[in-house]
Amino acid sequence: MKLRSEPLPRAGGAQPAPEAPENCSRAALFAKAEELLAKRTAGGDPLAPFLKGQLYYEEGLYEEALIQFEKIKDTDFQAMYQLGVMHYDGLGTKEDPERGVEYMKKILYSDSPEARHLKFAAAYNLGRAYYEGCGVKQSTKEAERLWLIAADHGNPKASVKAQSTLGMLYSVSVLKDLKKAFFWHSEACGNGNLESQGALGVMYLHGQGIRRNTKSALECLREAAERGNIYAQGHLVEYYYNRKFYSTAVAVAKRITENDDIDMLAKVTDCLPTYVAKGVAMAAFYLARCLQLGLGVQQDQAAAKKCYSKACILDPGVASDLELAANLGRI
Repeated sequence: MKLRSEPLPRAGGAQPAPEAPENCSRAALFAKAEELLAKRTAGGDPLAPFLKGQLYYEEGLYEEALIQFEKIKDTDFQAMYQLGVMHYDGLGTKEDPERGVEYMKKILYSDSPEARHLKFAAAYNLGRAYYEGCGVKQSTKEAERLWLIAADHGNPKASVKAQSTLGMLYSVSVLKDLKKAFFWHSEACGNGNLESQGALGVMYLHGQGIRRNTKSALECLREAAERGNIYAQGHLVEYYYNRKFYSTAVAVAKRITENDDIDMLAKVTDCLPTYVAKGVAMAAFYLARCLQLGLGVQQDQAAAKKCYSKACILDPGVASDLELAANLGRI
């Protein structure tokens, strides 16, 4: 699994950076926000220095954000958190996972009330470091321990990303336990997680960790697909194809394969790039199959070849499994 850092949790009383009128350009909005924060800083507002750094961070001005956060990291846990993320992921500076881990540990083990709302997210990020073996010795068991802390028994105010990641962990790793995977995906889905909603649909569809239930599967997959989950969309293409709803399968697959910028799609949906790629690969393969055989669309061998190639490039494993199924006459 290629994981992403947990976004900064907002404290109960935290304020967003100030906004300017809607009729301003993005540059004008940014300039206005800078001006307002400068006034608040001059007026002694203790939140203003962090908000200035966060403004730079959200605008992708990571070097400026890094400088601002460095100034206040010893007195502001939120600045320390952002620095931990930036050093681990190499945002505005070269990657330094050891330093990122150091900051996250300081937050997790701090007794300060100012760090309390960051602890679940810090535990998630530390779990990621142990899972990936970056900045610490790789340990899937330690990653599991930290993610269980971050998930906090499904608490909606804890790390929902940790809850979803546990669902993934128990689906594919040496700790595979599909009943646990279903439990954690259910918790995360109930807390609004899009990735887990799609995963639940697939588990219901194939009876993984739960009794097979096509009605529940389609409810999860369709809602997740409408919310932008590409993996769910890919499985819907497969479902429509297997039910011989070829025109519908083709229409959905064409929409999915129009955009194969996996990193952008993952960022927009906050879903794992691995599963976004799997969804697009599935859609590309079934579209290729329909084009090759003239199912629900006019036969076009050249276009079919391109789609098969796209599926192989995006996820060789998915393409290989589907090719085997096709050769065996299963699809």
